[in-house]
Amino acid sequence: MTISSLIALLLGIQACVGDLLARRISNRVLLCVLAVALAFQMLPSAQIPLAQCLLGGMVGLAVLLPFYAMGWMGAGDVKLFSTIGFLLGANALLPIWVAASLAAGVHALIVIAWPSVARSSPLLLRKAAWAVQASSVVTDWRMDLRSARQGRKGIPYGAYLGLAMVGHVLHGAGYA
Repeated sequence: MTISSLIALLLGIQACVGDLLARRISNRVLLCVLAVALAFQMLPSAQIPLAQCLLGGMVGLAVLLPFYAMGWMGAGDVKLFSTIGFLLGANALLPIWVAASLAAGVHALIVIAWPSVARSSPLLLRKAAWAVQASSVVTDWRMDLRSARQGRKGIPYGAYLGLAMVGHVLHGAGYA
């Protein structure tokens, strides 16, 4: 496993957790990852040429920047995708983008369909859901989650990018 792949695994896990909990991708984490990856790229044993990394970063930025400009996604998602391109090269972007977009699309369909499913669910299922919601542990957890998100809503696309990147690296496509 290359250093870039290991860094990508760690970044994918962090992006997943951060985006699911707070709907946020940390700029500090992305900058640290880029700095460490750039330092390793300067070593003679670098697996991916620096030009390929720079191209991957620019392609990742160029592909998702229009979606940010239209207000369809957050800037953190765009920066994460650009960082993924820098770490793994431009060739890794398409499969990661497709997997993340499919997962986010399924998530969006569930969010859209959930109100009608909840209304048509059997009474027993609704009572079970109410009992779980009434639990103080669940209520405290939900309040902590809302506090961490600070009003940010939406589909956690960065989490899906992180998961897709982890899957890509673990299936060997991230090896150089």
